[in-house]
Amino acid sequence: MAKQKEVKTNAMRILESMKIPFTHYTYECDEFVDGLQIADKLSLPYEKVYKTLVTVGASKNYYVFVIPVAQELDMKKAAKSVGEKNVEMIHVKDINQITGYIRGGCTAVGMKKQYVTRIDVSAASLPTIIVSGGKIGLQLELKPDDLKKASRAEYADILKEV
Repeated sequence: MAKQKEVKTNAMRILESMKIPFTHYTYECDEFVDGLQIADKLSLPYEKVYKTLVTVGASKNYYVFVIPVAQELDMKKAAKSVGEKNVEMIHVKDINQITGYIRGGCTAVGMKKQYVTRIDVSAASLPTIIVSGGKIGLQLELKPDDLKKASRAEYADILKEV
């Protein structure tokens, strides 16, 4: 009987090629709802789980923002962090075409193209964070600085004040 091959995503291959350590978590998911549901499913604290958002600026350039799963992106701060007048979320139907990933499986590592990426500054003080692994049903845990390195990102203050 053939041994079942472990599924590796593009993000996992890139991290391995950069010798960046990570832990992966898998979960069953028929339909993606949101990151909070995934954090609950894996019994993970919301502060540690980050979601990846893709926006488009007035210049028609795309930008990637990684923020805590329970927080909201401040569009003005986000735009300022990438030198744009404004940014807006891309349409869900465009996620795959722009990033190579699907909604719920989008991660800042290994997109079709290298986009300017910002990770919320809150991540910098955490020992590890958890982000999507590149497909629904897979999360990766790694050091924030390693995610920053792998996605060529910078830290920025991009959250809405609560």
